[in-house]
Amino acid sequence: MNTTYADKIFCFCSILFIFFTLPLMAQKKQFTIEDLIPGGSTYYAHSVPENKYLTWWGEECVELGEEECRVINKQDVSAKTLLTAKQVNDILSATDAKPLRHFYYASFPKTGEPLVWVAAGNEFTLINWEEKKIVNRVVLHQSAEGVDWDKSSQRVAYTVNHNLFVTASDGDTHQVTTDGNNGLRYGESVHRNEFGIEKGTFWSPDGSLLAFYRMDQSMVSFYPQVNITPYGETSELDKTNEGKGESRCAQLAPDAYPMAGETSHKVAVGIYNPVSKKTIYLNTGDPTDRYFTNIAWSPDGKSLFLIELNRDQNHGSLDEYDATTGEKLRTLLTESNDKYFEPLHPIQFLPWNKKQFIYQTRKDGYNHLYLYDINGKQIRQLTKGTFEVIDFVGFNEARKEVLYTSNEAHALQNNLYSVTMDGKRTLLGNHTGWHSATLSPTGRFIIDQYSSPELSRCIDIIDTQSKKTRNVLNADNPWADYDVPEIKVGTLKAADGVTDLYYRLILPTHFDPTKKYPAVVYVYGGPHAHNIDATPHWGARGWDIWMAQQGYIMFCVDNRGSEHRGLAFEQATFRQLGVEEMKDQVKGVDYLKSLSYVDGERIGVHGWSFGGFMTSSLMTTYPDVFKVGVAGGPVIDWRFYEVMYGERYMDTPQTNPEGYANTSLLGKAQNLKGRLMVIYGDNDPVCVPQHTLSFIRACIDAGTYPDLFTYPGDGHNMMGTDRVHLHHVITRYFEDHLK
Repeated sequence: MNTTYADKIFCFCSILFIFFTLPLMAQKKQFTIEDLIPGGSTYYAHSVPENKYLTWWGEECVELGEEECRVINKQDVSAKTLLTAKQVNDILSATDAKPLRHFYYASFPKTGEPLVWVAAGNEFTLINWEEKKIVNRVVLHQSAEGVDWDKSSQRVAYTVNHNLFVTASDGDTHQVTTDGNNGLRYGESVHRNEFGIEKGTFWSPDGSLLAFYRMDQSMVSFYPQVNITPYGETSELDKTNEGKGESRCAQLAPDAYPMAGETSHKVAVGIYNPVSKKTIYLNTGDPTDRYFTNIAWSPDGKSLFLIELNRDQNHGSLDEYDATTGEKLRTLLTESNDKYFEPLHPIQFLPWNKKQFIYQTRKDGYNHLYLYDINGKQIRQLTKGTFEVIDFVGFNEARKEVLYTSNEAHALQNNLYSVTMDGKRTLLGNHTGWHSATLSPTGRFIIDQYSSPELSRCIDIIDTQSKKTRNVLNADNPWADYDVPEIKVGTLKAADGVTDLYYRLILPTHFDPTKKYPAVVYVYGGPHAHNIDATPHWGARGWDIWMAQQGYIMFCVDNRGSEHRGLAFEQATFRQLGVEEMKDQVKGVDYLKSLSYVDGERIGVHGWSFGGFMTSSLMTTYPDVFKVGVAGGPVIDWRFYEVMYGERYMDTPQTNPEGYANTSLLGKAQNLKGRLMVIYGDNDPVCVPQHTLSFIRACIDAGTYPDLFTYPGDGHNMMGTDRVHLHHVITRYFEDHLK
């Protein structure tokens, strides 16, 4: 066969085409910032798919979908339709009720009974799907907040404009309070959400009584927030100015903000009886400089328990009050600490013994579970060791066990355990990763949701009796087709030379060890938070992945002061926030510089909130170490921060003037050498704008030159498209000044 010159050329070109295009065809996809940042147009498409909402109907596991609810067989995890949205909407169509859009927030209040509680906007309906009728329907005020439905009594508590309302099962609504306003709030979270407080209403076990918080802020200094859009749709900022008419002029929207060392608010605990429509208040005495938290009911609903702290937050007591008279019955136990005592969990009574309860405390140095009797006598410590109990999950009544999660298996994990009343612990379910659990009413079965660096999202059903586990979901990895950078996790020594700290190192995409790369340290560093754990990508945020794709080494270390490592680890920063934390971060930088592929002259740092404080502190305390920083929503001077958090970790400015002076950045403004951008929300109620503006003023006076960016109308965090814009701003700053 003869081959022409043209044939040879064609063959040669075809080989070249295949040679060059095959690698391109095999190339992984690249992320956009919209893929990785919450609020991005393609973010949810790149989040964990195949979401499942699971709940319990008695001992039956129910999957809550968009079009239907399905009962999952606990033996073979097959699914059978229980109820459809069409069935529900056919029943609702007999009224003017809004149609059900999905079942995601539905609940089944009574074991074995065909009752489902569904929500649509401000409408809540209890439906008997077998009898095809509405059992109860409640339509709340359009501005209702803090909705708290009690499944026993079918009553609903909620707030409107800081007043408390209760709607009964027959639809009768009673306004419990009438004098609520910005300075006097009912039924809302108090003490600025400290001490584990997440809400302001607490139903008794049978729903016959409602405990609630009352917070008087009238004596507190109000920070002068400004609303620049005072007309149009009403926002939280607008409520102070309601009724004043339309105006183009920005208006004052003050936010009660007790700063460290200043007069604080006063809290009371009320108990409302929906039958008599009467309210009593606990006779706690003068509430000045006292904190009331961890509210819990006795099993019979006759007593209310709470933990009281002094303003110094170094002494607390567990007290019992009569729910009928409000009188104090007794103090069950007290606890003190020479630095601070921080109760975060209400007591939990044993379902099989109403005279014993579980109490969580860190009195031995780690958060553990203790068994007490109703007289306040410690029976035994149920969990013990150099690990932290992270969450109380519930009880298995038949086996007389407590279910909880802890990091006993590994400091970066959160695994599910059971413990007997004699202290025997058993690890349940998958032994890796980070777990959260939902118990069936008896506690025999567990919906175990977990992930790990290798697993995007898994759901198992665990039978605590047989110890068998059935897998319901193994979600696909949404990043499987993308070029994900290599992530390494390890330990290094803290500045004390003894303590191990965990770090996360993310190498640039297409990493070349012969090159020198700029590095960015992402930092938070404060209490009640951590950055590195055994979740997907070792807890790395989307922005970290984005920056690695842009050619940066991303580094993070959880310094002393962060959570889940014990009391001594956390309290190392007491009365000097930022000092020891910065020393540990610099140890992390020393490690970075020891790597041949890190350019030690191009080290950046970024963080938000406490991380913004750390970023600003590092840039002004170690000005020769960091070339570029972006500080978001920073604390600049702890004198400007709120009472509860600030005084817990720093004491007051009056009792710790040296500590406040040493940690303030106002006196360090003259040290700034590198490029620093400060970003803040113009209506930040957490780290109020006074922080950032005071620092900018100090820099002007000192002749240093930070950059400033603000998000008008935003609070402490940017949400939605503002969040995407924010990360574009942060990225551009590093691209302009570090790369």
